[in-house]
Amino acid sequence: MSTPPPARRTSGWVIGRAAGAPIILAPSWLLAALVLTLLFAPTVRSRIGDVGAGVYVVALVFVVLLFASVLVHELAHGLVARARGQQPHEFVLTLWGGHTSFGGAAPTPATSALIAVVGPLANLVLGGVFLVAARAVDATSSGEPGITSLLLYSGAITNGFVGLFNLVPGLPLDGGRVLEAVVWAATKDRHTGTVVAGWCGRVVAVGVFAWALLLPLVQGYQPNIGEVLWAALIGAFLWSGASGAVRGGKAQRAVDQVTFATVGRRAATVGHADSVARAGAAAAAAGAQEVVVLSPDGRPAAYVDRAAAASVPAEAAGTTPVTAVAVPLPVGAVVDASLTGSALVQAVGQATRLAPVVAATVDGRVVGLIRATDVIAAIRS
Repeated sequence: MSTPPPARRTSGWVIGRAAGAPIILAPSWLLAALVLTLLFAPTVRSRIGDVGAGVYVVALVFVVLLFASVLVHELAHGLVARARGQQPHEFVLTLWGGHTSFGGAAPTPATSALIAVVGPLANLVLGGVFLVAARAVDATSSGEPGITSLLLYSGAITNGFVGLFNLVPGLPLDGGRVLEAVVWAATKDRHTGTVVAGWCGRVVAVGVFAWALLLPLVQGYQPNIGEVLWAALIGAFLWSGASGAVRGGKAQRAVDQVTFATVGRRAATVGHADSVARAGAAAAAAGAQEVVVLSPDGRPAAYVDRAAAASVPAEAAGTTPVTAVAVPLPVGAVVDASLTGSALVQAVGQATRLAPVVAATVDGRVVGLIRATDVIAAIRS
């Protein structure tokens, strides 16, 4: 499964590196290893008998093989991504399996689909290798299948399941990423693809839970409480990922529509020695909402607080310096008004670390102001 790059590295133990990125074992993996070992132990006991703690050792070996298969899945994503120009950020093994994050979004539908599909295909190939090896062991065995055969067949089954399940067309599964790419290619809109694949993921999440709960009832027997609980957990995980994708697709579409015209406010400019009256006249002449005060070197140094300016009596406006009703703009609190979409949002995000209001310029000329709150409101709407 692939994800956008995290704000910081995932916490956990770095156990290696591949494709220029760390391989991280998240703390939640220990919980998964413990639970899966306990769940697989009865199967081992039924095949090899009660050999005491050895049952759990064999079960743990199975779990390690399972997560090694997950790692192969994630490495397939990362290696193909790197070959297609996307640098992997990290490979993480977690409670739910694993994920790979990249340093940016795929540039084309074909690249996105290719990166997504190689993970499940790697599992299917690995499952085939396990199956061939298991049958080879059986062919050379003179008695009942032993521990090696059990582990190999388990590897074949789990890899086959992981590969096929991940090809189901719904986010956050890899098949959902492929569906997203197909819709993106058909509509020429990446975000439509994300929303469609996210809704399909929600359907899959509900279907997983319904399969475990309703199928037994339809067939006339009681559902297994353990299977229902596992299905509920998996369904909740899928629902959360799918819902996040739907929200993310809508938010990213809003981000792509951000321009200075949608989030900025036009501004007139005055000198630092001008009066409040002169600032008001300049704004009226330019049809602007705001006034920016320029320093002697032409840099946007402040902007007029409209409430403060309105409180100045008319008879005093001509003698009151505009700096008396201005809010300073730190050096660097400037963005390029010709930027659009995520580039503009990122630029505003950087500049508003210095001040909540920044000047917008075109070729060095001040054209307006942008407030961080206006950008946030435009994205949320």
